Amino acid sequence: MAPGGFVDWRGNTINKEVHGGVRAAWFLYVLTVVSNVAIIPNLLNLVSYLHGTMHMGVSGSATTTTNVFGATSGFALIGAFLSDSYITRSRTMLLLGPFMFLGYGLLALQAYLPSLHPPPCNIETELNNCKKVHGWNATLLYTALYMSAFGDGFIRVCLPSLGADQFDHEDPSESRQRSSFFNWYTFGISSGGFVGLIFIVWLENYKGWDIGLGVCAILILLGLLVVAAGLPFYRNQVPEGSPLTRILQVLVVAFRNRKLELPEKLEEAQESCTRTRTCSVDALSQTDNLNSFMHLARFLNKACINRGKNGDWSVCSVAKVEDTKIVLRVLPLFISSMISYISNVILFTFTVQQGGMTNTRLGKIHVSPATLFIIPITFQLIMLAVYDQFIVPFLRRRTGYVGGVTHLQRIGIGFASMLLASVIAAIVEKKRKEAVVQMSLFWLAPQFFLLGVADVTSFTGLLEFFNSEAPRGMKSIATALFWCELGLASLMATLLVEIVNSATRHRHHGGWLEGTTLNSSHLDLFYWVVAVLGLLGFFNYLYWAKKYVYQHNPHIVETSADQDPL
Repeated sequence: MAPGGFVDWRGNTINKEVHGGVRAAWFLYVLTVVSNVAIIPNLLNLVSYLHGTMHMGVSGSATTTTNVFGATSGFALIGAFLSDSYITRSRTMLLLGPFMFLGYGLLALQAYLPSLHPPPCNIETELNNCKKVHGWNATLLYTALYMSAFGDGFIRVCLPSLGADQFDHEDPSESRQRSSFFNWYTFGISSGGFVGLIFIVWLENYKGWDIGLGVCAILILLGLLVVAAGLPFYRNQVPEGSPLTRILQVLVVAFRNRKLELPEKLEEAQESCTRTRTCSVDALSQTDNLNSFMHLARFLNKACINRGKNGDWSVCSVAKVEDTKIVLRVLPLFISSMISYISNVILFTFTVQQGGMTNTRLGKIHVSPATLFIIPITFQLIMLAVYDQFIVPFLRRRTGYVGGVTHLQRIGIGFASMLLASVIAAIVEKKRKEAVVQMSLFWLAPQFFLLGVADVTSFTGLLEFFNSEAPRGMKSIATALFWCELGLASLMATLLVEIVNSATRHRHHGGWLEGTTLNSSHLDLFYWVVAVLGLLGFFNYLYWAKKYVYQHNPHIVETSADQDPL
């Protein structure tokens, strides 16, 4: 039987034998890999391009890079709204994703034509003679950067949601495949980044930025063509109108009815139940069994009371009320996860800077600081494959959960890894500063390993959790919120650095992280601050995670209506 609410690319009812499944997902895996071959190395190398080729200042280059990353998350929200409300995810991606190709194409053209960028010079030694990009060329640069961010945002938010749509969570076999999809989606991101950090960075540094950016544009175009070739095989979720409007309707109607008594049987009070997915009163009580949510749930239930007026702004369906409850129940976990993720952002950034201060020679090979990102990515690739092929089946037999453990347990393991990595990083950094002989890069292996564990567990777990728990018509918005959570965690990490520097700054001494090098800074002490923050964030996350009730039973076979907490 075909899952309800899904159609093929022509709008016809789907056939599970033809549409969806692993075959359809393979087209999406290809785009995941090739797009990240371009995205990850350029995200890490963009500051070098803006500073070295476009002769922008250090702070200006860093700010522009941060703004482009933030804009990507903003565009992702727009893409999520469009794909959930009006057009399917596959069409959204194929119609607006090509802007990413055009953006990289313009960047490659600007890097190739001498008239479109400043004359070459060494900005470090000839600062006064270097002309910063300006005028029409600056406009072209920003247009190309934000055009690529626009397309990236739409692809980033639609791709994982479309992939999850290819598997029916009510089918035991497809439910397991759906869980594996997110593991292999993350594997695709890591493998694309691995290739990009070797191949694309080499092209841009040794063959020219025009060659490197041009190859990126071609790869993205090829990836989109592969996704287009898979159109006849996709299951497409039928858009159900604006989900934000539906939530607002529930809140407004519930507020209007706040003084009314809630009837014992709401189906008698709601005459419009024929428009709902379900008319059972039990549906309104599934998520109301927690004291912390009971009062809010009773308030929202009043949106179903019919006061004799018809219309979406006068009475709401059971389905709308339940969708609103789901969104509100996820918000505490969204916030607590964002706080816990600050440690990951800080550790990733400063561990690479630590690596630049160590002996990075591996035999006759010199590893550049930018290439150090390959180390945690390599750990991620190995652990993702081992986790999906061996650990998950083993745990599944022991626990009965589709993913071996619940989503929130998996996320918690990641946050615990970040906490342990912060402690180890503080100890290693103190040892590095006290060492007489330059420390080997291998001393950072435990940090890199734990960062890999954190990404395998928390990154993939959060993405799968938001997607699986979101209402059917809000899958893309849930994915967009996931990416926004990472962006907000980055901003909060920057704020934490500023706060610590301000608090530790004295008359003639800069803050802990304001030294000219790490040797004159106090990164080890800052890591202890991060560890304390991580510990507080971890306990806060556990508090909300233990109170959470899953929308769908995470066990392989749903034998009862009871929901399993963490």
